[in-house]
Amino acid sequence: MKKIFIITPTPEIIASVMQNSIVIKAKNNNIVDFEIINLRDYSDKKYKKVDDNPYGGGAGMVMMAEPFFKAIDDVLRKINPDNNFKIIYPSPQGKTWDHSKALSFSSSNENLIFICGHYKGIDERVVEKYVTDEYSLGDYVISNGELSTLVIIDSIVRLMPGVLNHIGSAQTDSFYNNLLDAPYYTNPRELDGMKVPDVLLSGDHKKIKSWKNKNRKARTMINRPDLWSRYINENKSEIRNE
Repeated sequence: MKKIFIITPTPEIIASVMQNSIVIKAKNNNIVDFEIINLRDYSDKKYKKVDDNPYGGGAGMVMMAEPFFKAIDDVLRKINPDNNFKIIYPSPQGKTWDHSKALSFSSSNENLIFICGHYKGIDERVVEKYVTDEYSLGDYVISNGELSTLVIIDSIVRLMPGVLNHIGSAQTDSFYNNLLDAPYYTNPRELDGMKVPDVLLSGDHKKIKSWKNKNRKARTMINRPDLWSRYINENKSEIRNE
C-alpha cells in the first residue's frame, strides 16, 4: 500500500479537505494510507513557533529548518528502508505539475512525503538535505503549501485503480493523451432554445465516440494550441491516416 505523509504546521486544513474529497475513498479502500504530521510538535520554541526572521533582512518570515529536520527524520524511521520514497516540496521554483507526472506517481510504488511551506518559504537547508522533487502549480503564489499539496495528492490518487468508480472516466478527462475533454450535456434536452446535439440522443455509440473525439480535438486546437502541438507530434501516424 502506498503511504503518503504530509508535514504541515496547520494539519486541520489537510484533514478537513481530505474528509470531503475522493482521497478518503482511497484510504477507506486500503489503497493509500495517509498520515498528517503536525510540524509544531517538533518545535521547542515558545508557542510552538516554526518561523523566524531571515538572515540578511528583508520583509516576511521563513520557516525554520530544525523542526523540519526532526519531523522528516521521524517519518523516515517509519518507512521501510527497502521501500522507495520521494520527498516533495511544492514551490515556485519547481517544475510545473501536470497530468503526466500525476500518472507516473499514481503507478509507482514510491511512498511520498510532502512538505508544506508558508510565508516566504522554508530554510534552504531543508531543500538541500531532504527534498527530492519540487513542483509548482503555475506562475503564481498562494498563501500556503497545504493547498498545492492537496491538489497534487488528489491528482495522483484519483488515477489509482479502485479509487474512482469507473477508471474509464479518468481516461477521458482533459489532458489525458494531451487533449481536452469533450462537451457534456444532461437533462433537459432543450433549455432556453439550446438543444442537446442529436448525435448524443441517437444511441449509436460509434457515432457518439467519433463526435466526442472530434470535439476533443477541436477544443484543444482552439483553446490550447500548446497541447495541440504536443498531440500532433506524438500522434503523427494516426493523424495522417484520418
